[in-house]
Amino acid sequence: MITSVDNKTIKELAKLQQKKYRDETNSYMIEGAHLITEALKNGVVKTIYTTLQNAEFPDAQLLSPHVMKKITDTKHTPPYAAHVKKQTTATVTERVLCLENIQDPGNLGTLLRSALAFGFTTVIFDQCVDLYNPKVLRSAQGAHFHLHCHFMSISEFHQAHPHRLIATSLTGKPFVPMPLPYALLLGNEGQGLTPQTLALADANITIPIETIDSLNVAVAGSIIMYTLKTTI
Repeated sequence: MITSVDNKTIKELAKLQQKKYRDETNSYMIEGAHLITEALKNGVVKTIYTTLQNAEFPDAQLLSPHVMKKITDTKHTPPYAAHVKKQTTATVTERVLCLENIQDPGNLGTLLRSALAFGFTTVIFDQCVDLYNPKVLRSAQGAHFHLHCHFMSISEFHQAHPHRLIATSLTGKPFVPMPLPYALLLGNEGQGLTPQTLALADANITIPIETIDSLNVAVAGSIIMYTLKTTI
């Protein structure tokens, strides 16, 4: 059992709460048995850690609770955590979700779950909150393990792939059917898509709503992904 927060490995794992070190090591921490099970299915687990004597994962390294707290992000110390490596992919599917400057971890996690549910299995991240932020990972509930994630600008994606671009804004049309392949563009919670990105779009759509002015980006994105998937 590791009982000291001054242990060299523990110090290195604790640094992974910062994006800088996640990027440097191409690795990150996950918490909870569900996420670890999903990570094991994808072969990305480096080491599992636990505070339990009779752990669900037999090869887990035993830690004292205060050491586990040092390497995790949640308020209540989890019984399981794991050090995992980032996945890489070159795959781009017919339905793509392009996200520009999404900053709320909960919104990003929800969008990833909806993307997986509705078949948008490629996701482009353009200046968004870090995919491996602990709050994003908890919200996504392992969806990112099953998605093809790319970090690039929407302009770069557009130049390299034939997908038609479907933008979203309050001034768009209610709905425009479009054949595959296509990419749905969603923008920042407060500002929406940048003018430069809107200018790239082949179509600009919106959701007709009543009484209120706008929908949360995760809600709106989920509705549009469902509509596109079931209509086209």
